Amino acid sequence: MVTKTSEDQFILEIIKHVKELNLKGFNALMEELQPYDLARFYLNLPEKHQARFLMLVNAEQLADLIQELDKDQQLEVLNKLGLEKASRIMDLMDNDDLATLLGGLSSQEIETFLSVMKKEESRIVKDILEHPPETAGRLMTNRYVWIPLDYTVGETVSKLKSFAGIAETINYLYVIDTDKRLVGVVSYRDLILAGAEEKISEIMFTRVISVPVDTDQEDVARIIERYDFLAVPVVEENNVLVGIVTVDDVLDVIIKEANEDIGKMSATGNSIDFDTRAWVAAYRRLPWLVLLLFIGLISGSIISVFEDTLQKVVALAFFMPMIAGMTGNTGTQSLAVVVRGLVSRDIDKNIALRLVMRELGVGLIIGTTCGILITIIAYVWLGNPILGLVVGSSLLITLVIGTLAGTVIPLMVYKMKIDPAVASGPLITTLNDVFSLSVYFGVATFFIAYLV
Repeated sequence: MVTKTSEDQFILEIIKHVKELNLKGFNALMEELQPYDLARFYLNLPEKHQARFLMLVNAEQLADLIQELDKDQQLEVLNKLGLEKASRIMDLMDNDDLATLLGGLSSQEIETFLSVMKKEESRIVKDILEHPPETAGRLMTNRYVWIPLDYTVGETVSKLKSFAGIAETINYLYVIDTDKRLVGVVSYRDLILAGAEEKISEIMFTRVISVPVDTDQEDVARIIERYDFLAVPVVEENNVLVGIVTVDDVLDVIIKEANEDIGKMSATGNSIDFDTRAWVAAYRRLPWLVLLLFIGLISGSIISVFEDTLQKVVALAFFMPMIAGMTGNTGTQSLAVVVRGLVSRDIDKNIALRLVMRELGVGLIIGTTCGILITIIAYVWLGNPILGLVVGSSLLITLVIGTLAGTVIPLMVYKMKIDPAVASGPLITTLNDVFSLSVYFGVATFFIAYLV
């Protein structure tokens, strides 16, 4: 385990070699570092030493380092390197990662970077950028090993040795015919167990699971998760193989999508992190909060409608926060269950109906338990059995409504092809406040003659 003290000592060693431009000592420190650690140590260096660090680190490690940074940091490093050196580094970067980096720039900026790269690498990145964002085409890389259908195992091994250094993965070798159509796949394990003279066509699997180039990135992630793949091939029309999506890219997608969903479910809109400025964070939160503010006013208007009931039985006010809070909590729990489920599996009418019925059962069980408990508490506390019945029955009804709202609303939103995370926790909670107060004061008004 690396301690904070040993990390600090390591950084001091880096600074010493950087100051002295001691390439031999610097390389001895860097040679066994993982890309993530390279990037971390670079970012932890005082800014005045970062430029010399970039001068000393070798090109391959520099390409790996850049791919571990966020977009703003990547552009900052490339600008520090200068266009000539940056072009050599971009040639070494994974094409899909480079396309992600360039994707947010203007067409003029993209052209500036691509114009200094090798023509072949530049063309591949341009091809990737032509695909819509958040699709398999934008995620894919061309750095994979493909094998002609007529190859022997021996010829395949020779090709694999030649391309293993630049391929993102050699766990799967993809077999294509003369028209570049994907016809089979061979695992590395099957390859090493086969005889050198065997034909690839004799050991390959012909039932290849692939994704069209326009497949949404979340669907790609589901396929890799479902089949425990390390990579999945990407095909165009007529099953022509154009690239692969690897599991490391899918992990990035999952993390990004999870962060987006958390932002939506917490009503913060776009992602906000530790480095976001106060005015930017406020700007991103305000639209949701203003919307919720107006919806929340409905709760106040409900209370004003039942003002006479509240004046006659002041004790009803004691239980208002509990009724509203419990309803919101159950709705948020159901919302989390539904959103998580929609990420991991496809939903049809039967599954949706079973889910709604299951959550109805959950709401009834929770509502009955909590309703009985609060009925007893209200009776013991205030000595009024009718008040206990009003509070308990209201809680039962509102918990069932809250659970169903947290289930049905995201399912309806999903059916309308909208991200179900927009049915955010605060939105469900605010709506459930309206439902719960309406039910609570409605039941209390019905029994008002027995409460006063």
